[in-house]
Amino acid sequence: MVNAYCLISTAPGKTMEVLRKVKTIDAVKLADSVAGDYDIVTRIEIDSLAELSKTVFGDIRTIPSVTNTKTLIVF
Repeated sequence: MVNAYCLISTAPGKTMEVLRKVKTIDAVKLADSVAGDYDIVTRIEIDSLAELSKTVFGDIRTIPSVTNTKTLIVF
């Protein structure tokens, strides 16, 4: 099992729209809007690093209005 946090930046005014879409991704167990350098923080639980990569690059980063992500893998 791989656990990670994905920090997401969005286009201005699009945070809630992106947040709604992120919450529909199966591997995302928690997603909240936050203040600071990033707009959304997510907790991802998934079976492998390959699946984590697919989730971040294939599911999250392809959401319209996502401008940047940073993934932190839990040891």
